[in-house]
Amino acid sequence: MEGFRAIVSGKVQGVLYRDFVYRKARTLALRGFVRNSEGGKVEVVAQGPRVKLDSLIEHLWKGPFLATVSGIDLEWRDDLSEDLAYFQIMY
Repeated sequence: MEGFRAIVSGKVQGVLYRDFVYRKARTLALRGFVRNSEGGKVEVVAQGPRVKLDSLIEHLWKGPFLATVSGIDLEWRDDLSEDLAYFQIMY
């Protein structure tokens, strides 16, 4: 199973960005999590089929109405935890 870790920068905290990512990832039946990160960024870790991951990445660039995504630092990984049973928001 493929996966990635992404750090999303821009205006992505306080604009419902985590919920936006969560809803799309659940719709795609991906495993992983989304959480706020240092410096006003958001971290996304996701696992699943490549075509669904590509769809989520496209979604990350859009963001919700009030968000402004200025960049995504994306790292493809195949060593992500198998403990990820579903997609969740982490606090």
